[in-house]
Amino acid sequence: MKAIEITSFGAPEVLRQAERPAPVAGAGELLIRVAASGVNRPDVLQRTGNYPVPPGASDLPGLEVAGEIVSGDAAAMKEAGFAVGDRVCALIAGGGYAELCVAPVAQCLPVPKGWSDAEAASLPETFFTVWSNVFDRGRLQKGETLLVQGGTSGIGVTAIQLGKAFGATVIATAGSDDKCDACLKLGADHAINYRTADFAEEAKRLTGGKGVDVILDMVAGDYVAREIQCLAEDGRLVIIAVQGGTKTEVNAGLVLRRRLTITGSTLRPRPVAFKGAIAKSLREKVWPLLESGAVKPVIHSVFAAGGEPTGAAQAHTLMESNQHIGKIVLTW
Repeated sequence: MKAIEITSFGAPEVLRQAERPAPVAGAGELLIRVAASGVNRPDVLQRTGNYPVPPGASDLPGLEVAGEIVSGDAAAMKEAGFAVGDRVCALIAGGGYAELCVAPVAQCLPVPKGWSDAEAASLPETFFTVWSNVFDRGRLQKGETLLVQGGTSGIGVTAIQLGKAFGATVIATAGSDDKCDACLKLGADHAINYRTADFAEEAKRLTGGKGVDVILDMVAGDYVAREIQCLAEDGRLVIIAVQGGTKTEVNAGLVLRRRLTITGSTLRPRPVAFKGAIAKSLREKVWPLLESGAVKPVIHSVFAAGGEPTGAAQAHTLMESNQHIGKIVLTW
């Protein structure tokens, strides 16, 4: 099969097309003929040597794919309601930048009706992440206020739409007025340009001084102290990335007085059973929203995976520029 390898740690140009042996599905797994692969920030971190591959995972980048089932564990597929030839999208621990990919059956979901493979490939990583962190860990409830940092990222566009779909007021931050407009068009109630305004002060102002109930943070660093300032009583801060660094200072007095929760998680190393439980929740509660059109795909660019330089390298260059709004996808 054709695949995109990380030939050495470095710039996007280290992503090269190569021939690899086709993977074989084992117990509880299925083999997908990949039509499209999602591109995510962890892929960039892996390429630069800043995100070690979990034990047992493929060294190829790629955490989400969509395509057709070729083969697999018949009993596991039957139990999940899948059959050879079905179109699925899947969350994987690696190996997505390839023409064939193995995925745990429990981490596969049907391609939503009416969705293309490229659109379906944009789903798993962000939807699993947002559901697990905003709704499971963050316990976002109808009528509460959600602050989404980086509202035009793949995670951000998903969090905005799901937050609104489940009855929350959504405030998003972005780095330009154009990106703020994009957040509003996706359904955010308010958008804050973090380059021209203090998001913490704006969040308090927009909530009449009450503060926000849940914050989804991909920055960490010095953001954490400011986020604590704009959390409401019993507020929850959920950290899912540390683009701004791992060090911060926390006003423990505010945490005590307002009964705040500071938590975080990474999804990639979690066991299949954990991810499978998220998949069940998504299929029950979110997939109907996708099929009805209440939640829509937001894809900025689609690149053919191969070539020279590879489409994967072009996709990573775009991601590192931070000029995109929504998802970046590779096709095979």
